[in-house]
Amino acid sequence: MNVFIIHAHPEPKSLNGALKDLAVESLRDLGHQVQVSDLYAMGWKAVADGGDFHDRENPERMFYGRESKHAFLGGSQREDVVAEQEKLLWADAVILQFPLWWFSMPAILKGWFERVYAYGFAYGVGQHGGERWGDRYGEGTLLGRRALVSMTVGGREAHYTDRGVNGALHDVLWPIQHGTLFYPGMAVLEPFVIYQAGHLTPERWQVEAGRYRARLRGLFTEEPIPYRRQNGGHYDGQQSLKEGLGRGEAGTRIHLLQPGDPPQVPPGQP
Repeated sequence: MNVFIIHAHPEPKSLNGALKDLAVESLRDLGHQVQVSDLYAMGWKAVADGGDFHDRENPERMFYGRESKHAFLGGSQREDVVAEQEKLLWADAVILQFPLWWFSMPAILKGWFERVYAYGFAYGVGQHGGERWGDRYGEGTLLGRRALVSMTVGGREAHYTDRGVNGALHDVLWPIQHGTLFYPGMAVLEPFVIYQAGHLTPERWQVEAGRYRARLRGLFTEEPIPYRRQNGGHYDGQQSLKEGLGRGEAGTRIHLLQPGDPPQVPPGQP
């Protein structure tokens, strides 16, 4: 299988760098093909701006989404963007490797998504009208691929629980896992997390490395997070969860499938 790792940390000798290297070695030992985009090493342009377009549709005023659509459909995207899109299409699984900085991914990785997820490639896809609002949230260009967030966290695990001061990890990662990875169709696995990363001892590294190798062995067999699909029949014409669904849950957890829920319509069917 093909695995694409997107790595975002400025220090090659960091814990994130070690996890990236461990993943490459382990996945290749398992017989997988691996490509890595090391964003800092690549000098990735993180800012989405007018410089992303060779041929502007409207040179007087820029609407980034419209210019993105124009470039994607017209075949005039920047070469660095096209190269990353091709890696996504090549991949059977995508791994994001990054440190949790200010409750999100590093800016360079956010900028990667803003530029690579072009209109017509990752959004603005599929039929828009009636009760459908495009092929998104469980459908789309990247359907059939798996995604895994592997990250390091400075705080304690207890900080990221339902009663923890930082909020539940599921909620902290909601914009990334549901809003960025599930949106264009990828099946998202539970994240791999190393807490208190700044206090990692050599002994604990051996434990964490073994734990990560086990997760990598299950990359193509683990059950993904059971997000509801937008077009699976659980949302109404305004893309709001239908009455009677999500009972007993709160917040973002209402968007997880629950025992007894009606079956969802298969992707691509009305």
